[in-house]
Amino acid sequence: MTKENKMLSFDTKNNEFKDNYKFLIGSILPRPIAVISTRNEDGTNNIAPFSFFTAVSASPMIVAFCPMIKSSNGEMKDTPRNIFREKEFVVNFVTEDNYEKVNLTSTELAYGEDEFELSSLTPIPSEVVKASRMKESPIHFECIYRDHLSYGDNPGQGQIITGEVVKVHVKKELYESGRILTDEFSPVGRGSGNDWIKCSDRVQIERLMKSQIQK
Repeated sequence: MTKENKMLSFDTKNNEFKDNYKFLIGSILPRPIAVISTRNEDGTNNIAPFSFFTAVSASPMIVAFCPMIKSSNGEMKDTPRNIFREKEFVVNFVTEDNYEKVNLTSTELAYGEDEFELSSLTPIPSEVVKASRMKESPIHFECIYRDHLSYGDNPGQGQIITGEVVKVHVKKELYESGRILTDEFSPVGRGSGNDWIKCSDRVQIERLMKSQIQK
């Protein structure tokens, strides 16, 4: 006879948002990070990391991220504020070479202060959008804002923002026969608390789909 597994159960509607947040970040692992660069109202740079981030569609090429209302002051973050005004943004990526500097971009600065300068990251011009790319990222997605869905305006409440990728830039060393090489990319994801997760330990298993475009 096997011993019954005992599980704890929680009603999320009775939880503080911080408790629910910990369930999310402790369960959805690892999380890819979108380091999103935008332009401030005066034309200066803004850049910040978001680990609630995913792909949505390949044709058209759509990505989405989910910024929450600031828990510190109940205000919308600078990144969505800029996107709704400028209608564009750039997605940059986190690697083993840049994650410590990227971590600095999560610092809450006054609106208009440049996180590129704070973190010693390097802004470079984009080709389609006005927002700068992050030189230290080996991949860039230049995006045009598509739409968003809001779940509220109080601390801890979030929204989904989607963008259409209109230009992709990939460092030459990462690209081979139409594929991005994971070992050359060396991506880093987010865990719970202060954890960051490297992708250096992987397994392969054959998928059973008839059409495998991931090969």
